[in-house]
Amino acid sequence: MSTSPRLVSKPPGRRWGHQAFVLREDPGGSGDFFVLLVDSVHHDGLTLPGGSAEQDELPHLAARRHLETQTGLVLPLRTILTVDYSPATDNLPEGLDFVYAGGVVTPRQAGVVRPYQPPQGVRALHWVAQAKLHRVMADDQYRRVEDAWDAWEHGAGLPLLIRGVPVPVG
Repeated sequence: MSTSPRLVSKPPGRRWGHQAFVLREDPGGSGDFFVLLVDSVHHDGLTLPGGSAEQDELPHLAARRHLETQTGLVLPLRTILTVDYSPATDNLPEGLDFVYAGGVVTPRQAGVVRPYQPPQGVRALHWVAQAKLHRVMADDQYRRVEDAWDAWEHGAGLPLLIRGVPVPVG
């Protein structure tokens, strides 16, 4: 007996966001880490680089595309650090935001960000220390980054699967 997925007559409206959590070590040698954030014209406060997927675009590739477009960095993204659900509001449908581990970039990779010219809609890029995040981010964005940071520090995270097969690294 063949089973096929049931289609719903009216699929729910939902936003799917894909963001990258990228760190660098303090170039001053303190041993602290800084997270890469975007100053977008579309959000209050700074956010992780990212955005929505296109039709039939794999989720990790959407995160990678937005990371490259917004920052100039090209990194493999396959581990999900956190998933953040946002209920619908008057302005937006409900949403899920997936935060992927971008890892710790080398000083050379971090140097790509400084001269990079972000696209229209991105005012600037910033490396921000964990202790200063709450000052530069909206509360929901701050909590999302803090949860991703905690997962990264503890080696937690889930591999992204496509039809039950882990996405390859690279």
